[in-house]
This record gives sequence, C-alpha cells and structure tokens, in this order.
Amino acid sequence: MIFVGELSDIPVGESVRVQGTVAIAVFNVDGELFAIDDTCTHQDASLSDGWLEGCAVECPLHAACFDLRTGHPTGPPAKKAVRTHGVVVEDGLVYVGESESANAAGSAELSDSVLARIGVTA
Repeated sequence: MIFVGELSDIPVGESVRVQGTVAIAVFNVDGELFAIDDTCTHQDASLSDGWLEGCAVECPLHAACFDLRTGHPTGPPAKKAVRTHGVVVEDGLVYVGESESANAAGSAELSDSVLARIGVTA
C-alpha cells in the first residue's frame, strides 16, 4: 500500500501525485477518490497537472481525456488506457493499492491481503 496523505490534503476537484513503481495521480471527484497512472499514454505528460471535468481528466499536453473510473481514453490522441488503482480511506488517511494490471473492467481491485494489512475487512 502506498500512503497518499490525509483526506483533507486532497480537496474536491484537486489531485496529488505519489510515487509507486510509477507515478500515480489521485483525484478527488465530489468526495470520491480515484487513482490512475500519472503519465499520459499518448506522450509523457503528468495527468495530475491536467484539468478535471466530472469523472475525466484532460492531459495538459495534447488534450487527451481519460475516464478516471476505467482508465480508458475518451478520444484521441490517446489510444491506450492508463492503469487504475484501488483507493482506501481509513481513519481519514488515504492509501493506494497499486495494481499490477487492469482487470477486464479497467479498474483495479484491492486484494483481501492488502486490505488486511491496513486493518480493513472486505
């Protein structure tokens, strides 16, 4: 699990960047947290520096948009999805469970063992 910070450190409509095996962006969309790989799959740009609109983020470089729920691009120029990661909030602290790969729906699931390590029962 990757410690992100306190929930209050991520205001609604904002994002933070944390380091896993790759950079990960964590977004607060109306109180719901989403985590995706931070690097645009079209070109190397930080998605955490992009513009959040609803449940999508627009890359600041060439305006590729990605759905935060699935990681899939919503149009060109990006053609490849970014990985999504599970987010857990426990006692006001935010954690990301980095996924190895996306599941069929494009989102990551936290395993029972990961949840147990931070004291959450599934």
